[in-house]
Formats: sequence, structure tokens, C-alpha cells
Amino acid sequence: MKSIIATAAALILAGHAFAQDSFELDPAQAATAEALVAEALESDLAWSIVESLTTEVGPRMPGSEAEVRARAWGEALGQSLSFDRVTIEPFTMPFWDRGELEISITSPYTQALHGSALGGSGASPRSGPVESDVVYFRDINALTAVADGSLEGKIVFVDGDAMVATQTGAGYGPANNRRRIGWQHAERAGADAIVVRSVGSDFHRNPHTGMISSMDGEWANIPVIAISNPDADHLRRLHHTGAPLAMQIRATAGWHGDVTSGNVVLDIVGSELPDEIVLIGGHLDSWDLGTGAIDDGAGIAITVAAAELIARLPERPRRTIRVVMFGAEEVGLLGARAYAQQHAEEVGNHVLATESDFGAGRIWQLVSNVDAAANPAIDAVGQIIAPLGILRGGSNVPGGGPDIIPLAMAGVPTVRLNQDGMDYFDLHHTPDDTLDKIDPEALAQNVAAYAALVYLAANMDVEFRTPAEEAAAEE
Repeated sequence: MKSIIATAAALILAGHAFAQDSFELDPAQAATAEALVAEALESDLAWSIVESLTTEVGPRMPGSEAEVRARAWGEALGQSLSFDRVTIEPFTMPFWDRGELEISITSPYTQALHGSALGGSGASPRSGPVESDVVYFRDINALTAVADGSLEGKIVFVDGDAMVATQTGAGYGPANNRRRIGWQHAERAGADAIVVRSVGSDFHRNPHTGMISSMDGEWANIPVIAISNPDADHLRRLHHTGAPLAMQIRATAGWHGDVTSGNVVLDIVGSELPDEIVLIGGHLDSWDLGTGAIDDGAGIAITVAAAELIARLPERPRRTIRVVMFGAEEVGLLGARAYAQQHAEEVGNHVLATESDFGAGRIWQLVSNVDAAANPAIDAVGQIIAPLGILRGGSNVPGGGPDIIPLAMAGVPTVRLNQDGMDYFDLHHTPDDTLDKIDPEALAQNVAAYAALVYLAANMDVEFRTPAEEAAAEE
């Protein structure tokens, strides 16, 4: 009995402490946020934006002519809406093109495979085919153990398991190791090429592309190819038969010098604190197999539409709201790094940042990484968007989104509206990343959550930075 009473007392005290630390929204601001939610749920603006981007521009390979057209599209979109300032901020980047690929089994019989050169892949010699025996590795760990020079004249196949679909995409990082670093060990061991199982959770005969990791600034000199999960399963079964396995690959991928990319920056200038910035956005580029609807046309549409609804209000928010359409995300967060460098002197003015870059599934959770004293304010935002089916999650969760990483590393506080990613890695970096995969109602729910969050963050009298971060930003 005493333990029950003690527990009850502790809960009462905890509730009292929470009440003391709670944050009460300004009633007018709360009402406006709720009105934005209602308007967003009825709006088709985000759908119109992502439909326009994927239809009129199409795939947007980083550094390509298509990405140039995408920036022009983004600039024109910003100028056609209610933003106060539209800017293109250029940066230089190396351009990689996947070229052509032919890949097939040649022993124990001939069969074409469905593959994709991975970003940073090299070409086969003189653009001719490589035909070699295949050495099978069950996973990336097995490959990392091989001796230097032990795979001369061979083609490496790194198997693994298809990702398990989860709400959070938790399996992506571990599975991605074979894509990122497999080539480094294959090339070290003298292989002529490396083929890996696609990093994805689907069982369609679609390859998943993506970027490899450089090693000391150097890229692969050999073809680095991802094949579809069904083709990887087929190679595994052939390996288990014990029959000799050989493959032929012709790849023309490679680097083509430096080009200009850029970020498109759309600002709603704050009425009282114009130098303080709440930053949101997505990435404008995409891989070229699909039309980049899920990754990340949806994120562009969600954040632009949310900001536009706020811009249409009778009064500007207190702080500036900035939407960044980041360039060249897919090849190493190049636009994000350029933005952080170009805005280094004002990074201390960025009061909060977040990105939409996980598809178009419904948002189910709000997490944050802000000063502890600001958590009650984020909790209050959570109460406004709770009717959308969004739970308040962790209050010390690093992140904000891939393109936010350089800002977060510089001390900018972050929040993240986590989306349901159960089907995200079915579509990620594949030909299936197309507009029909987006649910308009889920897209509108995303816009509603972003509109409320960003409006309140831009108006609340709250310091989101920790005191130490604030002091460092002022130095």
C-alpha cells in the first residue's frame, strides 16, 4: 500500500512540475494555427506544386541540365506566390553521369539482369564489357575481410538481405553499407567490378540507385552496380547450386568536370525580427530513374505550400520564414553544405530548422532537439497538431533532416515531423518514384502540420537554442 501511495504522490508531483513548466500559447496565435490546419486540409496547392515539378521538369539529376531547369522552375514558382524575396544561390560541384549499362549472367546460362550504376561508379575498360567469374559474398562484412589483391580478374557480388519495411526506415543505414563502401574493398582486392543487392524493401524487379562514398576524396575506378532484389535472390540461388557463375558488364558511367548547381531560397520576411530565421525545405534534385515525386518533390511541395498559406495571412509573422530548395542532395548534401558555408556569419540567426525528406506518408510524430526550457513550447505545438494524428515524441532527438545536418552541426536547433515510411524504401531511388505514389490527403495532412509548426515557431517568444549554443553563435 505504501508503495502505491508513494507512486501516486510522485505522479502528482510530476504533474505539478509539468504544469509549472508548461507553455501557454497566445490565444490569437493558437487560433490562427488551427485555422491554417483547417485551410491546409482543404487545399490542393501542394499537389499542384509536386505535379508541376514532376511533369514539367521531370527527373532532376544533380548537376545536370534538368537541375538547371528545376532551379528556374523553383524561382518562377516563388515569384508567382506570396514570398517577399526569391534568390538563387549558386555553388560549384563535380558532375557524375551514369551513362549506359548492360549487365547479364553469362554462366551457367545467359540472362539479362536489372541493374543501375551507383553514383560515383567507374566505367568498364574503354567502355567495353568486363566478363569474369563471380565471387559471392553473403554480406559486406565478408567482403571487408578479403586480402589485398585476392580478387584479381573477378567480379564481386555482395548479397545481404532486403530491408525490412518499417515506419521509421530503421534498416536503411546498416543495409546501405554495401552500397557505400563495398567498392573500396573490391577495388583494393583487385576486382574488375562489384555488384550489390539493392538497398530497398520491395521485391519488384527495379534496381535502387544511390551514391557510393568516396575514399580520401577518390572515387571508384571500376563499375559499381546495384541489382534488383529479385535478381539478387536469383544469384544467391545459383551460387547455392554450386554451378560456375560468371557475369558480363558494360558500363560507361563517369565524372565530367565541374558544373554549377544552386539552392533556391524563398523568404517571407519577418515583421518584427526579420534577421531571425525559421528554416524549412526539401531538396530539389532527384535521381533519374523515376521523376523524384517521393524523393523529394513531395518535400518541396509540402514546405512551399505550408509557407505560402502563412504568407497569405493578413500580417507577416514576427520572424522570417525561409524555404530552401536544396540542390545536389543526392550526391552528398552538396547544397546543404554550400548553404551552411555561404550563411556561416548568420548561422546564429537561424532559430529553428527542419526538412521534409522522407516521402509523402502521413506524419505521425513530432520530435525536437532544442533547449530544455523550450520543450514546453514544442509540446504546445504538439497539442495543436495532435488532432492530425501526430504524437509528441522525444525532446532530445538530433536530426531535422539530411540537408539540415550541416546547420545542426553548427548549433542550430531542430525539429522533425516524422512521416510513416512503411513503403518509402519500396520506392526510394527507383523507377517507381512517380507521382501516382502520392496520396493527396496524406500530402495535405503534411502541409497542415508544417503550416501550424512553422507559423507558431516564427511567432512564439521562445529561445530555442541552449545558452551555450547562443553564446557560441554570438562569438
